[in-house]
Amino acid sequence: MAQPFIHKSSIQRLIFFIAPVFVLNSCRVAEPLRLPNARPLPTSFSGNTDSTTIGSLDWKAFFSDSDLESLIDTALARNPDLQMATQRIEMARANFEYTRGALVPSVNAVAAVGVDRFGQYTLNGVGNFDTNLSPNIKGDKRIPTVTPDYFLGFRSNWEIDLWGKLRNRKRAAYVRFLATEKGRHLITTSLISEVARLYYSLLALDSELEIIRENEALQRRASELVVVQKAAGRVTELAVQQFNAQLLNTRGLEAQVQQQIVEAENQLNQLLGRFPQRIPRSKTISYQELPARVSAGIPSQMLRRRPDIQQAELAMEAANIDVEVARAEFLPSLNLTPYVGLNAFRASVLLDPASLAFGLVGGLAAPVFNRRYLKSNYSLSVAQSREAFYGYQKTVLTGFSEVMTSLRGIENYRKVADLQDQEVKVLGQAATISDELFATGYASYLEVITAQRSVLAAELSLINTKRAQFLSVIDLYRALGGGWK
Repeated sequence: MAQPFIHKSSIQRLIFFIAPVFVLNSCRVAEPLRLPNARPLPTSFSGNTDSTTIGSLDWKAFFSDSDLESLIDTALARNPDLQMATQRIEMARANFEYTRGALVPSVNAVAAVGVDRFGQYTLNGVGNFDTNLSPNIKGDKRIPTVTPDYFLGFRSNWEIDLWGKLRNRKRAAYVRFLATEKGRHLITTSLISEVARLYYSLLALDSELEIIRENEALQRRASELVVVQKAAGRVTELAVQQFNAQLLNTRGLEAQVQQQIVEAENQLNQLLGRFPQRIPRSKTISYQELPARVSAGIPSQMLRRRPDIQQAELAMEAANIDVEVARAEFLPSLNLTPYVGLNAFRASVLLDPASLAFGLVGGLAAPVFNRRYLKSNYSLSVAQSREAFYGYQKTVLTGFSEVMTSLRGIENYRKVADLQDQEVKVLGQAATISDELFATGYASYLEVITAQRSVLAAELSLINTKRAQFLSVIDLYRALGGGWK
């Protein structure tokens, strides 16, 4: 059967109508990014609109203890986490320089050698054979049957940034570089607060140890007294054993506190980037003074100062730029490939000026059949952008909550400390009275033991409350973004 005849002009018209369809399909760009509405930030902390904030103070002005200042200086110079953060900044800087390089042409020096043997029934084979028959081709211009190819020169490749894709990649890399800077600030402020927390915890443990040893001395004298009274027949062996058991319990508490001091010192030394050694300190927490007044300022200041919030904001910005890069991937890209150099099929004439060759190839490529990959990449970028948005919102909520918790802690622990201080004074008087009454026979040994235990527990609770006061002030300073400047 005869095949239907298709005229050449019909094929050309078909291509003319189909080609624009593919081009228009490839140039269809994804929808712009739409993020949810952000929650409004409260205008104040607990109704206080005073803009004065301790977060703006330099850490050397905030902490007045010279021993603590020396420890913080050492930590800032030798802490491993801070040194690692510095290297992450260098990595981000290198990535930014890499993206900058994509905006300019790449030029490669090329020295290439190749060889071809073309078949007799190929275009090059027939063409070379026919060329050699020409009377104009003589001597070293004749093409060898086995044809070498020598090239010495430069080749380049340059993608023209038509839609801002490469510029946006550079911008995203720069924003991430800024985010790593904020990450180092975050580690700095966290490090300063953690060193201060451990230092004041050590001072609190020193105070506990001091209190325990003072009570241990009192209990030892009470044990000696009860032995004398047993010899006089005023008490039994049971009383002696009760006093001795209480003394042993206090000694056990002393050993526990000593171990806690060792653990706290080792943790602090680790932050300082050094092997375990004694931490110098001159005062216990009982002789440390809290700031007379602490102010948190307003929430908008916290947004500008907290490194983790700034880092999350920059991460969100970079993720949004990535979405724009993914959208630009749907559009055609223009690539230029120029070259210039010496090109010949004989090595003997390669350096001859007549062997100079140059050329330029330009290509416009648009995705047509690989759009599933581009759509998946765009969907991934959108999801990452929304994740960064919610991460930023979470960081803001966390910061606001930390400030409020620390403010309430400072206020409430101050009240608790005042009440516990009164409790210690009352129980101290009760313990003195019980000792006097026991010595004259008007109180039992159980009343003395109970009074001694109560005053010891009250004094230790007061020390823990003072420790909590200092830690609340430190936490507020960190929550407000203080310490990294």
